[in-house]
Amino acid sequence: MPLTTLHLLALAPNATISRFLRALSSRGITPLVASKPIKWIIKPSHLSVSTLLDTPWDLLLILPTSTPLPEIYTGRDWVQAHWSITAGVPKALVEGFEAKNQRLLAPREGDVLALTGALGQPRIAPSAQGLELSDELLAWSRDFKLGQRGAVSMLNLLAFNEGQDMHDSYARYGSAFATSIGKRRGGLAKLVGRVVAGQGSGGEDTAGWEEVALAHYPSIRHFVDMLASEDYQEVNHRERLPALRDTCILCTTELDAELGTDKAKL
Repeated sequence: MPLTTLHLLALAPNATISRFLRALSSRGITPLVASKPIKWIIKPSHLSVSTLLDTPWDLLLILPTSTPLPEIYTGRDWVQAHWSITAGVPKALVEGFEAKNQRLLAPREGDVLALTGALGQPRIAPSAQGLELSDELLAWSRDFKLGQRGAVSMLNLLAFNEGQDMHDSYARYGSAFATSIGKRRGGLAKLVGRVVAGQGSGGEDTAGWEEVALAHYPSIRHFVDMLASEDYQEVNHRERLPALRDTCILCTTELDAELGTDKAKL
């Protein structure tokens, strides 16, 4: 399986996202994914808690491990904090990824599925930590202008309870997501991989995460439509939640590889 490294970066005060991406482009580096972190939907409870949550991340990059970030662009002039993790991703997902991803981010007429109506009578939970819809998450989603019509990409980190049966349980959840409960909301796990430790990337995580996944949704409304539904929550509670020792989900919006302008971070 090809190795890909996921980087979370907090940029230096005078750096900007567009300058950083243009600097990479000048070195012939084109990320598989360049995305802006927006909100933790689920926060980690045991692994990498302070590392992930105490830093206001500016940029998520996913690069082939064979294309490391140049040291000059990970120094203090550019980056204040750096966290990374490497995973083996099936070759079929990586091949032709740019074209497939562009079709997802710029869909043609008829590509985007209608909402299922679950938000008409949403299933509400006290917290989103179980990947359920809370009042806070629903209110935030309604105010999230960037994601009302545009796609969102949800970064998932996963660690499993002991036993092969836990991996099997999550695999059943993944199958249901791909064929029914996620698919009918336009959900797609576009990059999925098992963590491969000891790759020596900057800020490499050693906390014990086992898998990473980047899931696409046509809009934030499609994501909360899924969380609000009985069919999703039935599988979530039966297969996903019992399997996980820890997990977190970061909502991001993907960027053009070369941005025109943006404002310096204050």
